[in-house]
Amino acid sequence: MMPSGQVEEKQAPEEEPGPSPEHKAWRRLVFFLCFYGFMAQMRPGESFITPYLLGPCKNFTREQVTNEITPVLSYSYLAVLVPIFLLTDYLTYKPVLVLQGLSYVCVWLLLLFGSSVPHMQLMEAVYSITMAARIAYSSYIFSLVRPSRYQRMASYSRATVLLGVFTSSVLGQLLVTVGRVSFSMLNYISLGFLIFSLGLSLFLKRPKRSLFFNRSVPVWGASPCELDQMHPGAGRPEAHGKLGRMLHTCRDSFLVRMLYQLGASLHLPQLRLWSLWWIFNSAGYYLIVYYVHILWNVEYPTTNSARVYNGAADAASTLLGAIMSFAAGFLKIRWALWSKLVIAAVTASQAGLVFLLYNTKTLAQHPYNIWLCYAAFVIFRGAYQFLVPIATFRIASSLSKELCALVFGINTFLATVLKTCITLVVSDKRGLGLPVHSQFRIYFVYFLVLSVIYFLGALLDVLHHFWRSRHQPLPVVQELQSPSEKAVQALSVQDGALGGLQPSAAPLPPEDGVGRGGVGTLGAEVEA
Repeated sequence: MMPSGQVEEKQAPEEEPGPSPEHKAWRRLVFFLCFYGFMAQMRPGESFITPYLLGPCKNFTREQVTNEITPVLSYSYLAVLVPIFLLTDYLTYKPVLVLQGLSYVCVWLLLLFGSSVPHMQLMEAVYSITMAARIAYSSYIFSLVRPSRYQRMASYSRATVLLGVFTSSVLGQLLVTVGRVSFSMLNYISLGFLIFSLGLSLFLKRPKRSLFFNRSVPVWGASPCELDQMHPGAGRPEAHGKLGRMLHTCRDSFLVRMLYQLGASLHLPQLRLWSLWWIFNSAGYYLIVYYVHILWNVEYPTTNSARVYNGAADAASTLLGAIMSFAAGFLKIRWALWSKLVIAAVTASQAGLVFLLYNTKTLAQHPYNIWLCYAAFVIFRGAYQFLVPIATFRIASSLSKELCALVFGINTFLATVLKTCITLVVSDKRGLGLPVHSQFRIYFVYFLVLSVIYFLGALLDVLHHFWRSRHQPLPVVQELQSPSEKAVQALSVQDGALGGLQPSAAPLPPEDGVGRGGVGTLGAEVEA
């Protein structure tokens, strides 16, 4: 006969284990981050800022918008990009996200209550802060979760951002076309959404660890960074004197060691190719995004706000961009051989679409020409978004997490420098001060020259490949890899697994939000 305690224990039904507290916390964190990312994109008036400024509400001239107000965005973005990038890491993300929310509110207050060109130039300068601060959200999500959850977190956050941009564009178009809401009221609605998202940012959890400045607190399951495993002082003579110690400290600093590692990685052909694509194509892409809404106003200067379909065009381009980004992940080709040809084909198609954008005015005058412009922009934007994830993977495939973030930062900075130089020469009234149609003609030549260069490079690569295969045949397994990929693989075998992030957990490229032409280009930029 068994003791009663044992009988009760035997008869008691076994309780199924529920979700652990850690899992519940993870789900709450994911939900709140995604909800915040979605609400931060809810700016339904963004697609209609250019007609708002050119219409009776503000009554600015097209020359003021094109040659005086819009160029300020490029200049100010270049000025704040590096400081905001460093502050984001030093302040561990959350304060910069709050600053971004405050900047958005200030932008729309200036937009609603500003009445002069200097007010709108200040609005563009403040908006550049919000653009530079978008890296904070892209990096923030990786500082709060396990490395094993990076890929899922990246996909969730990217999906919610794109969903927010799409929903915002559709909502704005419905309010204007169906609800007959004025552009001013639409901006008041946007201001309400932005104040709400600012309130949400105050409740975000502040991480204790960041990528560069705050590295003392370990992350769950994180492997040590490969740069942290180095012993920079080994084999070096001890520094003497104040200046010697200062130079020794500077030489052994984390950033200097990263730059040394980056210099050693520049021999990789794929890294160079896709970084150059990121710099040159991103500069041209964002110039098109900045000024396309002004071009639409030239093509179809309607006074009936209900017949302005900028929101529909932005929504369609966002949706197509998401589809193309998703499809790029399933493209299986030998990138070491065909990368330049793919880039050349996509860039040539972009050149043709830009030609169609600026050449529509010379066609037979018809109201439906504006729809041709809308379609050309949607496809142009989708073509760029198709190559962004490919470039992200090809750059990140042989780099650690820290080096990957540094490369993306340098690429974005150089693209901004190039874009600013083009703006100063082409758009600014202190330069050529060209009208928007003449600018698009120059942008067409820009993309055409890039495509020709890529095609010539692809032709040389193919000829070199067939010459080498005839004279120096390789085994099938080795032939599938480029020399750079084999070098990276050999290095990985020698030193063990890389301490950085795997390609699937690479930092997110700049987010690409709604693009509004000219001052109306409060578009996201990498954004990237």
